[in-house]
Order: sequence, then C-alpha cells, then structure tokens
Amino acid sequence: MGRLNPPFVEWLMGLPSGHVTDVPGLSRSAQLKALGNGVMPQQATHALELLLAPVHTGRLTAAA
Repeated sequence: MGRLNPPFVEWLMGLPSGHVTDVPGLSRSAQLKALGNGVMPQQATHALELLLAPVHTGRLTAAA
C-alpha cells in the first residue's frame, strides 16, 4: 500500500506548488496535517460569495 504524498494533496487542493511543501523544517507528517486542516481556496471563495451576495445586491433586510 502506498503513502499519501503531500505535493499530491497540495495539488488536489488547488494550492500553488510548494505552498506547504516548500516550508523549511516541516516533516511529511506536519505537511499533511497542515494540508488536512486547510481550506481549499475555491471553497472559501464560494462561501464568501454566498455570504456577501445579500450585501452586494441590496437584499439585506433588517431583523424583525
């Protein structure tokens, strides 16, 4: 059975090459932990777009 490769995980998440794997002093385990606890940029962008949509469209309503 193979081992999970941090550069592959970095690529799957859509991060630039070396974003985590080129940090000096990080072990393979620490790289995988950082990647596993991270948020995919595409996911974060989509969430922010959804959260900010009412503000940008003027559909913000006051609470009753």
